[in-house]
Amino acid sequence: MLPTTPLAVAPTAALFIVLNTGSGSHEAGEPEATIRRVLTEAGRAFHLRPIVKGTPMQTTIQQAVRDAKAQGGVVVAAGGDGTINAVAAATLGSGCPFGVLPQGTFNYFGRTHGIPEDTADATRLLLGNTAWPVQVGLINDRVFLVNASLGLYPQLLQDREAYKAQFGRSRLVALGSAFVTLLREHRQLKLRIDHAGGTRVLRTPTLFVGNNPLQLQQIGLPEATQIEHGQLAAVLLKPVSTLAMLGLLARGALGQLGEADDVLSFAFDQITVAPAMPYGKRRIKVATDGEIGWAKAPLQFRVSPQPLYLLKPAPTAP
Repeated sequence: MLPTTPLAVAPTAALFIVLNTGSGSHEAGEPEATIRRVLTEAGRAFHLRPIVKGTPMQTTIQQAVRDAKAQGGVVVAAGGDGTINAVAAATLGSGCPFGVLPQGTFNYFGRTHGIPEDTADATRLLLGNTAWPVQVGLINDRVFLVNASLGLYPQLLQDREAYKAQFGRSRLVALGSAFVTLLREHRQLKLRIDHAGGTRVLRTPTLFVGNNPLQLQQIGLPEATQIEHGQLAAVLLKPVSTLAMLGLLARGALGQLGEADDVLSFAFDQITVAPAMPYGKRRIKVATDGEIGWAKAPLQFRVSPQPLYLLKPAPTAP
């Protein structure tokens, strides 16, 4: 169960901000100028660490976390869900409070926690003195704040990035790329899933694990209410035709995916997933918060025993 006690943040704590200048659709330099203006006007100490081409992103992130830890500061991620994921993973367990300046296309993490998408308003929120615990998902040792997946969904994300590079970043481009991807033939996964003391072997084009109630609500899954209470939500699609797959896409866009007979979903504390064959050293392509990578089977999905302490508006009473 997620802790409920917040973490006090000193009003003089310096902000160590990792900024991905390539996120979102802003004019070049606009977010950075806004962040500098708001914090300078407030008299708050800050250190802006842009992600520079040619310098590994993890180098910039790890240095920001080390400096924040040494100086009793706050680590801040300014970017899309992928950037936020990378900075959160480095911050988790450091003892540092965490802040977010959403700059992406969907911004599910920020929107879920009441963080404004306007950069100036989100920057002013960093001036608060209370950080609240938020749930973090793990796939093996890899962090995810919004979702993790394997199979078709990582392919959708990979194609979406290619379309965004060509046509620009927008939710319409993302939807269009998903439509084109689903028109192509997709292979089925045969997975062995260990859950609650039992084992099931299932064929599915994709396994999606959600850690974000807003995203699950938007596509119409009832498990949204169980997120952030120590549980995650698994979603699997039954093997279906391309036409039926497009129908599921439409249902998701209308917030009715949970009503479809071809969708299996359930909440869980922990599951272990592997190809239904001797897996040995087999690696599987996975996506975490929109970023593609590889993980060694078996895959264990669970909630991190440590929360992130996020600067955000106070939670409302249930």
